Amino acid sequence: MTRTPSHLFYQGRQRRPVLDQARGVYLWDVDGKRYIDGSSGAMVCNIGHSNPRVLEAMHRQMERSTFGYRLHFETEASEALAAKTAALLPEGLDRVFFVSGGSEAVESALKLARQWALATGQPERWKVVTREPSYHGSTLGALAVTGYDALTDPFAPMMRMMPRVPAPRAYLDGLDPSDPATGRHYAEMLRARIEAEGPDSVLAFIVEPVGGASTGALVPPAGYMEAVAEICREYGILLILDEVMTGAGRTGAFCAAEHWGVVPDIMVLSKGFAAGYVPLGAMAAQGEIVEAVLDAGGFLHGYTYAGNPLACAAGLAVVEEIERQGLVANAAARGGSLLARLRGLMARFPVIGDVRGMGLLTAMEFVADRESLAPLPAHLNAFSRFVEMAYARGLIVYSRRSRGGYAGDHVLVAPPLIATEAQLDEIEGLLEATLEEFSAALAPETV
Repeated sequence: MTRTPSHLFYQGRQRRPVLDQARGVYLWDVDGKRYIDGSSGAMVCNIGHSNPRVLEAMHRQMERSTFGYRLHFETEASEALAAKTAALLPEGLDRVFFVSGGSEAVESALKLARQWALATGQPERWKVVTREPSYHGSTLGALAVTGYDALTDPFAPMMRMMPRVPAPRAYLDGLDPSDPATGRHYAEMLRARIEAEGPDSVLAFIVEPVGGASTGALVPPAGYMEAVAEICREYGILLILDEVMTGAGRTGAFCAAEHWGVVPDIMVLSKGFAAGYVPLGAMAAQGEIVEAVLDAGGFLHGYTYAGNPLACAAGLAVVEEIERQGLVANAAARGGSLLARLRGLMARFPVIGDVRGMGLLTAMEFVADRESLAPLPAHLNAFSRFVEMAYARGLIVYSRRSRGGYAGDHVLVAPPLIATEAQLDEIEGLLEATLEEFSAALAPETV
């Protein structure tokens, strides 16, 4: 089909079919082809597409107001969503600042942390330790705490890159992830980095409780999250949890921190928090942090659409749907089933070197050799080839490089939290057919 030249500036030259409509876990293009959303878009559409209760809530808010600038008005929608969010998060995270997405939420957290240090007489604290690999956003501030060289290298001269510690990839290091000694091993790397940087200069540690795109649903080894939280407390460092991908029920808890009983100083949410209905994210912080900043003159930060009433009305309706439909529990139950299915595929296809995840955030990592876990040759672009093969069959999944951006291949399988066993059957069947084609295509290229 001849396509009209686009005036939109995309990330590359590839064109996609034109979307016509979306319902539940399915999307249709204008030619009538149906796709099953095996990755919730970019791990966003937690409650599925076109939920009528959310659309009705948005309609009601649009009839009242679509914008009210936060310096001019408080709005019922933003106040209600802030109260609901605080009630669902770990104890003490009772002050909420709304933004339009994950990168903005991370930027907000970094700036709040720095202003807290200044307000509490600790101006020497400015370094934010992050992990390698990791991903925390695409803006320059968020990239500075991102450990993904392919994304950060081009902009390094424009940023002050922050200190990094290795992500706890026990499967690559030949360590037992169920052994608390493994968790302590990786946590002690944080302590060593803090000491090397000078403890008085370190402001915060930012971490995804379960890895996202950069590490492919990496679940931390036993004891890791508790240990890093303890180390942060020991050194007076703020713990920032990036729950942009893991929040809003994705891992089988409303936020992944609940799995380990970890209470951060600051948490960021987005993606499933508004489930794709509107651009929305949130930063939640301990009240004492916010009060110190406000007492010192106020939060020197803001966005035009922070606390937009239409976005907040949609976000509140999304969270209410997560509760009404019991989607946190469904994510836990369906997640176990999905992991079992992926492990079954791994038993059949040697190209899969690891399967991992929590709840409905799962991944398969491809390897050249399962024994050594050596990655496939980078020039094969296996991660993107698999996605294209699946897409041609009507299955949408999400892929990235798994080893810092330049090597390794993984595919995230993360359907909406409304997914049924029958829909997981459908996803499994399409994955199986894609893996057969994928393995056959790779065979002559990896000899």
